[in-house]
Amino acid sequence: MIAILLVTSFALLSILHFYWAAGGRGGHIAVLPTWPAEPGATAAPKPALNPGTWATLGVATGLAAIALAVALRVGLLGEPVDHWVLRWILIALAALMFARAVGDFRFVGFFKSVRGTVFARADNLVYSPLCLAFGAGLAEVAGF
Repeated sequence: MIAILLVTSFALLSILHFYWAAGGRGGHIAVLPTWPAEPGATAAPKPALNPGTWATLGVATGLAAIALAVALRVGLLGEPVDHWVLRWILIALAALMFARAVGDFRFVGFFKSVRGTVFARADNLVYSPLCLAFGAGLAEVAGF
């Protein structure tokens, strides 16, 4: 059950990133960190990160690869793969997800210093908890 949720989640996130890489704009408002607005400012907040098409394609491909790795490990595409390299890749990905949940101490993660933005609220409520869940799920699938 955990593996199916992981594969589905990473595949859907991959599709969403491919959509954005192709120029789609839906759902993009709360997904990138922004600098906090100056008091009394009327302009939209400035993005702290502005990934280009290639970076977004890279993320989309990476998310699809994670979905594939989980599917291979648990046998959703045939016999389960119990190779030590795949297990360590999944453990490394779990560590990466946990690190993302902790954050960079500035814009992302539970310990960010920039708060009060649309992204920061979404990060606290959705993105960081989801990264914790992804980390735990990937560690479980790896057999760690």
